[in-house]
Amino acid sequence: MNMAPHAGIRTPDIPAPETFNDPVLAVARLQELYQAAVTFLTENFMTALTDGQPDARVRAFYPEIRLTTTSYAKTDSRLSFGHVAEPGVYATTVTRPDLFASYLEQQIGLLIASHGVPVIIGASDTVMPVHFAVANVPSVTVPQEGSMDFNLRDAFDVPDLSTTHDAIVNGEGFTYPDGARPLAPFTAQRIDYSLARLAHYTATAAEHFQNHVLFTNYQFYVEEFESYARHVLADPDSGYTSFVSTGNVEITQADAPLPLPAKLPQMPTYHLKRANGSGITLVNIGVGPSNAKTATDHIAVLRPHAWLMVGHCAGLRNSQRLGDFVLAHAYLREDHVLDDDLPIWVPIPALAEIQIALQTAVADVTELEGYELKRIMRTGTVATIDNRNWELREQAGPVQRLSQSRAIALDMESATIAANGFRFRVPYGTLLCVSDKPLHGELKLPGMASDFYKTQVAAHLMIGIRAMERLREMPLERIHSRKLRSFEETAFL
Repeated sequence: MNMAPHAGIRTPDIPAPETFNDPVLAVARLQELYQAAVTFLTENFMTALTDGQPDARVRAFYPEIRLTTTSYAKTDSRLSFGHVAEPGVYATTVTRPDLFASYLEQQIGLLIASHGVPVIIGASDTVMPVHFAVANVPSVTVPQEGSMDFNLRDAFDVPDLSTTHDAIVNGEGFTYPDGARPLAPFTAQRIDYSLARLAHYTATAAEHFQNHVLFTNYQFYVEEFESYARHVLADPDSGYTSFVSTGNVEITQADAPLPLPAKLPQMPTYHLKRANGSGITLVNIGVGPSNAKTATDHIAVLRPHAWLMVGHCAGLRNSQRLGDFVLAHAYLREDHVLDDDLPIWVPIPALAEIQIALQTAVADVTELEGYELKRIMRTGTVATIDNRNWELREQAGPVQRLSQSRAIALDMESATIAANGFRFRVPYGTLLCVSDKPLHGELKLPGMASDFYKTQVAAHLMIGIRAMERLREMPLERIHSRKLRSFEETAFL
């Protein structure tokens, strides 16, 4: 790799910015620029590990997409994405264009078609931290601070939290240093940060994640998911190609062994894969809104087409029975983990396409429909709290609030997942299963729950899978509702 010295800084020799009218060629250039930066940083870093501190700062930059439009061209108002609202200069930094190739080609193509102008692909002014560059090379890791013969920061750029933020999705008026407005909801550093966190929390690579994500809060669902995966892998007409377990263990045959890692990660994750990422990912987030926020904070950068919560809840109505389903139409948010990012006065609307897909899936799996479906499913408000042992508190206040809200179920994750879906513009939904009724003396105890777990978990998971399969058949523009878009939105989903 040639090095171009500049004021005591070594940088890779890369092409000058160039205009593109073809999204495929534009993405190919993004990949070229990105790979040049990664290779340059990795090679220089490995040399520094053996030879010591470089004689100049080693620096590379993320590639960027830039668009300039001077016209208020009329765009297709049916689409909630694919265009900018007014004339100006727009840009986004890009990381892992190999991972996001299909997404980038689609979004760039829509942008060019909507505005009739080319995009400019070149290097940005945003430095690439060496940690994120070498993350693509499994055999290379960055040693801890103080373990090398020189200070890493004196020679390489390191992650900077001041440039890793959610200002764009939170609507805080973010612009790039040169005044360009954002084209995409996340900057390159924010995406790289989340890709690293995903690998840590789920123990699976980002490449395995599918466009349809199920969240659950119990291991029982994982066992049923693996069973279903083996069933469809045995069917050559199913369209599913492989199953990936925590630890990146991938099988393509129904009877292949699937050893568990010696130590499970915080959020075990499993992927039933199809072509073009159209399969289903299941994440066991465990219990609590903090885990729910952490998982969705990072999965959001992958721009999934939809995510759904399929977990257990406390039924709040005397007419409910263990095993009944709850389809959330609204959320009472007492989880508190998103209060600083999305104030609680912000309504979280139900999305018609998701609701219909879930209700239809319940009818398909249970073979009930119409008025009979009401025997086993309620629709209404789901309350999400941050205190697992809320029943032990003085009851008058909490029960009164729950009653006033008309809540029919309570859990610790659903409102967080829905609210973060709203915040990140990822279509969301919730179908819960009643596993206890604490207000009516039916607590979640092993003896009471065993029969319920045996009979209902398989049906509940299958409903989530069927709903995702219905959503997969819909055009992307139908699923991504305009309800999720604010006054000034990025062109990219």
